[in-house]
Amino acid sequence: MSLNRLNAYKQTSVKTASQGKLIVMLYDEAIKQMVIAEEELSKKKVKFDAVHNAISKAQDIVTELMASLDFEKGGEISQNLYNLYMFFNRQLVEANINKDTKKLIQVRKFMSDLREAWVSIEGTVVNQNPEASSGVNIAG
Repeated sequence: MSLNRLNAYKQTSVKTASQGKLIVMLYDEAIKQMVIAEEELSKKKVKFDAVHNAISKAQDIVTELMASLDFEKGGEISQNLYNLYMFFNRQLVEANINKDTKKLIQVRKFMSDLREAWVSIEGTVVNQNPEASSGVNIAG
């Protein structure tokens, strides 16, 4: 499959996904970026710009997750998720500054747990606005 076809497929997948599926996709991409950073940090010759870029992408995704919270409908759950996302962002900033794999692993594990929770409820989430799209490009 050509790269253009693959990118078109990814973009279509994002545009036609339910709200719950989009959240799972955001978690998947954030986790992927943290794994990239962790793997790069484990190399003998670390490419610090690659680590920085991967962690920055993960931070952008966490920020997008924060921005997507609906405090009116979500109430206490939204507030708790917001607090977790704030914690994740602080940990990612520290991981990026200090090139700290332990902080990356900690955030990745928490996000993996949250991802699994979203996967389990994804079928019950109703997309209130099918026209809405994410501000973060997870398609490519």
